[in-house]
Amino acid sequence: MSRTDRRLWNSARTLLDLGELMARWLEGEIASRPGYQPRFGPDDETEHLVPTLAELCRAGYVTTCSQPGAAGTGADGLWWEQRAAVELVVTDPALLHRLLDTVRAAGMLVRVNDYRRGGVQDEPVVVTTRDGEAHTAFGGRISSADMAIQWPGLDHGLYGEVAHGTYVSVAAPEWGLAGERLWVLLDEVSGLSPAPEDDPWFSEPQWDPHEDHLLAD
Repeated sequence: MSRTDRRLWNSARTLLDLGELMARWLEGEIASRPGYQPRFGPDDETEHLVPTLAELCRAGYVTTCSQPGAAGTGADGLWWEQRAAVELVVTDPALLHRLLDTVRAAGMLVRVNDYRRGGVQDEPVVVTTRDGEAHTAFGGRISSADMAIQWPGLDHGLYGEVAHGTYVSVAAPEWGLAGERLWVLLDEVSGLSPAPEDDPWFSEPQWDPHEDHLLAD
């Protein structure tokens, strides 16, 4: 990581500061991020998720890992399947409840790892299989050593907040493209797009050409 980028990440003092920097990294404005290979941006498969992930970060949910729903033959000739999934950290209880209420109501698979004293520690959920065998999982407790590796270079106070936040993993129950509905839900959570009940057009009566004809008579 360049000294300029290192100073930038160290300058963050709040989770919203951190989220803004993470959004800028996702969008390609910052070359490096903590806990990730220096001078590398998001994987190519994540490109279409960037608007959703960046808006989540700016709304108070700092994303740490994600993948789209996909299924197909890999470079090794074996069959791979992925669930659309995201991991993030949040420290605001109201934002946490908004997220959990939305994704649970839609039937998403949710794992919570709360790093406050006595917080819940859910087991991981498998999100990628290779030839029918589990290959990758999201969620699960992060050790103190791994937490330090994930967030190097942060301001001491902000690191304490992030290291004692609530880490949430959300995965679609469906494998492959069907699970991409997850990103629509997350756009509702962040406010990037309104939930149907919040959409001012949702309650508008639909035009009925038959009714219009009756009124004309």
